[in-house]
Amino acid sequence: MKKLVLIKGAGDLATAVGHKLFRSGFQVVMTDINVPTCIRRTVSFANCIFEEEWEVEGVKAKRALTHLAALDILEEGVIPVIPDPEGVINEKLSFDVVIDAILAKKNLGTYKMKEALVIGLGPGFTAGEDVDVVIETNRGHNLGRIILKGRAEADTGIPGNIVGFSRDRLLKSPVDGVIKNIKKIGDRVIKGDIVATVNGCPVTAAIDGILRGLIYEGIEVKAGLKIGDIDPRIEPSYITTISDKGRCIAGGVLEAILMWENEIGNEELRMQS
Repeated sequence: MKKLVLIKGAGDLATAVGHKLFRSGFQVVMTDINVPTCIRRTVSFANCIFEEEWEVEGVKAKRALTHLAALDILEEGVIPVIPDPEGVINEKLSFDVVIDAILAKKNLGTYKMKEALVIGLGPGFTAGEDVDVVIETNRGHNLGRIILKGRAEADTGIPGNIVGFSRDRLLKSPVDGVIKNIKKIGDRVIKGDIVATVNGCPVTAAIDGILRGLIYEGIEVKAGLKIGDIDPRIEPSYITTISDKGRCIAGGVLEAILMWENEIGNEELRMQS
């Protein structure tokens, strides 16, 4: 019997985890909010909440509205993604592993369970207290590291550096309102180009590059919300493939699950589970 895994969140990093676990033989169910605000939609299974179906590097996902529909989708060999901000699915199905991949920088309601291994990604969780395992998500030497006691590194608030660019890569909403996209993911942009508007206010590119991510058109956004991401490397293949960061984090998750499943490695993990 394949282990059943719940992943809370279906953005690009959560998708990297789901993709690796699915390809490693696990059954994967993912959830997200009713109107996802993921940026890298081309590599986010959350996008199937808008599009009904989505595929990332050969792995397919499909929107499900109930736990019964999710079970049917699993039988098809596809990952079900459920709009479920309240986590109702966790009460309907019995999961072997629960992974909080929301990346909210705080715990929004994930806690240890007697019958399942519980993993938290990034800051906001304490391994050995509210979750069994924490996976480091901060770029650097410890990225993807398994933490069996304690917390991940604190959120720096500084976006990852790509060939010398950090904050300038990001596009943020200037006001509250509804977003209208002028450009699309994969488009080349030049500094000063209008990428989108929010209630008529332009959102312009601060650097040259390729538009790697852009929030779904027509949704309501708040001032200051990240709505887009420019990659200065201008490599089109990066738009449709899982990032190095995502693969590293996913590898840490897989290792933690196998430690728990095979009862090898660290005594603390065996005791916690």
